[in-house]
Amino acid sequence: MEDLKISKKKPSFPVTPKLHDYLYEYNRNIKIPIFYEDLLRFQGSVVVYDKEEKDTLWIRVFYNEFEREEIDLSLKKVYTILHSDGNENTIPFLNVDAIDYCTFGNSKPFRIKIRNILNDNFTYFYVKIADASRVYGLELEHMLSPYNLNFLVYKNTLIEEHIVGIPGDEFVKNMLPKCDKSEKAQIAKEFVKFNERCMIRLLGDMRSYNYVIVPTHDFDHVVYKIRAIDFDQQSYEGKFNIYRPQFFKENLKMVELVSNSIQKLSIDQYKTEERSILVKRLKSFPGRVDKLLDCMCTDTISKEENIDLLKMKIFEFTQDVKFKHSKNMGEILRCSMEFLTRNYENVNLENLK
Repeated sequence: MEDLKISKKKPSFPVTPKLHDYLYEYNRNIKIPIFYEDLLRFQGSVVVYDKEEKDTLWIRVFYNEFEREEIDLSLKKVYTILHSDGNENTIPFLNVDAIDYCTFGNSKPFRIKIRNILNDNFTYFYVKIADASRVYGLELEHMLSPYNLNFLVYKNTLIEEHIVGIPGDEFVKNMLPKCDKSEKAQIAKEFVKFNERCMIRLLGDMRSYNYVIVPTHDFDHVVYKIRAIDFDQQSYEGKFNIYRPQFFKENLKMVELVSNSIQKLSIDQYKTEERSILVKRLKSFPGRVDKLLDCMCTDTISKEENIDLLKMKIFEFTQDVKFKHSKNMGEILRCSMEFLTRNYENVNLENLK
């Protein structure tokens, strides 16, 4: 499989006043007591290793005593805002166990581990620079995928909840070989649907380490779902295949799984199912999706050459002339949603049998 090349360093695009207004309307833009830059004032760090003593590319950071006290209190307040109503009565029962900093990738996030000292339950959230591409990606994931997402934006800081699951690369290496035939067929089906969803909503760079596998125990079997966890490459790249996970060499095992487990007729059926349910989700958020796309259509979140390359490639794929006339990534995505609605609003799955 030929490896896809993407931009090594995607620029971070600021959140525009219009996007801030949108986020405020839907309770995403809320004042928080700490900024991303505040966490950069750490005094030292140590490397974080996994259970196999491999470098995780995260470092655990430390602050001087005075600043740590202030930072800890602010992070606890952020946790209560993100997961509750901001009530500070629970703060005495919370502890900041760790602040980790990722040295890999574009966003360089901080990962915060918050523990309830009464029962030792813990969870994570992330503090990142508020990149408009990522904000659009998070909102689109919230509305167009089967999963809800919780995040906050204040000025240039993004607070993002942790998405629980088994990293895709780890699952493929260690757990997929142990799955039985029925489970492999189910995972293959989910990958087809995930691939289709990413392509339609233009979410790029879904290599195996940028999504997680979520196993859920039903009464007599385990159900596997696939969730994206990295939204940095929302509507940026010009190559159409960047938005199709099947073309990354890191997903080769998943592609082989689909080829070995599912017939082409079933693949077509699953694609149609995913497109049809995307239309239903669009209709569940009609005004909200339109407002978000309005923000995208007046925003700059990519380069001109990427826009020109992508719109012509999608035109070749769909033969819809509206794509050729698109002036930015927002208009391309709007054309994609309109094309989807026209063609799959009242699809009859009986024709695929």
